Amino acid sequence: MSARTSKQYLAGLADEREVWLDGRRVKVTEEPRLRGSLAGMSGYYDWQHKYAEDCLVTDPVSGKPMSASLIIPRSREDLAVRHRCYDRIARYSYGMLGRTPDYCNTTLSGQAGRPDVWAKGDMRYHENLKRFHREVIEGDLSLTHTIIHAAIDRSVPELSGMNADLTLRVTSRHSDRIVVSGAKLLATLGPFADEIFVYPAAPIQKGEEQYALVFSVPVKTKGVIQICRDHYGVDAKLRDRPFSARFDEQDAFVIFDNVEVPNERVFVDGNLDVYNAIAPAVFPGNVLQQTSIRAAVKLEFAYDLCVQIARAQNTEKRPDVVMMLGEIYGYLQLTRMAINSAETRAFDSGSGTYFPHPDLAIVKTFMPMWMLRVNDIIDTLGTHNLLVTPNMDTFEDPRMRQLLERFMPGANGMSAQERARIFRTAWDFSGSALGSRVELYERYYLASRQRSLAGDHFTAQATEKWGQVRGFLEESGAL
Repeated sequence: MSARTSKQYLAGLADEREVWLDGRRVKVTEEPRLRGSLAGMSGYYDWQHKYAEDCLVTDPVSGKPMSASLIIPRSREDLAVRHRCYDRIARYSYGMLGRTPDYCNTTLSGQAGRPDVWAKGDMRYHENLKRFHREVIEGDLSLTHTIIHAAIDRSVPELSGMNADLTLRVTSRHSDRIVVSGAKLLATLGPFADEIFVYPAAPIQKGEEQYALVFSVPVKTKGVIQICRDHYGVDAKLRDRPFSARFDEQDAFVIFDNVEVPNERVFVDGNLDVYNAIAPAVFPGNVLQQTSIRAAVKLEFAYDLCVQIARAQNTEKRPDVVMMLGEIYGYLQLTRMAINSAETRAFDSGSGTYFPHPDLAIVKTFMPMWMLRVNDIIDTLGTHNLLVTPNMDTFEDPRMRQLLERFMPGANGMSAQERARIFRTAWDFSGSALGSRVELYERYYLASRQRSLAGDHFTAQATEKWGQVRGFLEESGAL
């Protein structure tokens, strides 16, 4: 098949997957509340055809078009192709969709391109992974992931106490399969995916081998149960809710209830040397290329949105407003520079696979803070105007349109309709139910701030030479 259309994608969701929403089991393709999200997610597949010159490349095996996000990059030129793909896809939602399929595609491609990591164990598992990579290419499959342990008791380690019985683990092994039980989170896009890909987020310790699992199964697999949060998509016109009407990608808590995983779909089973090496080898440069480009596109949109808010109120030259606009632009420029630096310094990270420089991981640490600050600036600039913006249908009434144009215009000749569009978009971006969900999502994007900062410190100590203080004191004669 390769490079599916929206129609083909939706047909693939019409199966017996077990998805729970609002206290009842639903069929995702028939549930009215999910209609907008299905339109938004399926539109992704038509978008990649609309912008095929950026999003698609020729599969060297089949000769058919495939997503550029599934390339195993072998050169800086390949990374440039991926960059164009990530940038174009991010512009579909302007960064509000955090788990479009190119995210997991990048993770899988990075793992498939690093057999040197799997050489620490049985290479048959990497052969399984490569075959799965081909399956995803040929089916243009949509993957979600579940990588966070179900740690309920935070007073003890993630795999200790009651947590040990909750998190996904192997319960039995057979000649042709393993059986797994337990829970994982957070499956963003889960109800709308074809596959659930389980892989490492953080290292685990000796004695915890039963949790060292990497595998993928179809979402429809018996025993895979997804429990969704409240749905924040709304049945509204795009001009009123440009994000909420289409882009609630959903999040799910996943229970694996005695799920059978065929041997050919198992990529790591208990080998800590391999399991603990995967994330450091694949994540920092490889996955962060996709996530950083998405973030840059979102910051571009947020900067322009805030400029429009200021213009609607004629505050664009006020010193306090200028400072806030400059602040967002600064975040954008820092992100762009980090991406450019990492791509320029790309190198063979192992097995002939090129990744951007792992220093790009610094974006992961500061991006959550920047995104939260962006929403704060939107609220500050928009003030009460975010709460008193009319529905766009109000303008259809001749009398009301006349009143709105008189009493609710924008500054400097801006029409009331244009002003309303700006403030409605701003509210949907930062203040609506979906906007609040995205803010929380950004806050913990790819780990908490505390974990990211600690990781940066440990990486610095392990990879760079220090001693500047002692060197200064010695050279100055203070010692």
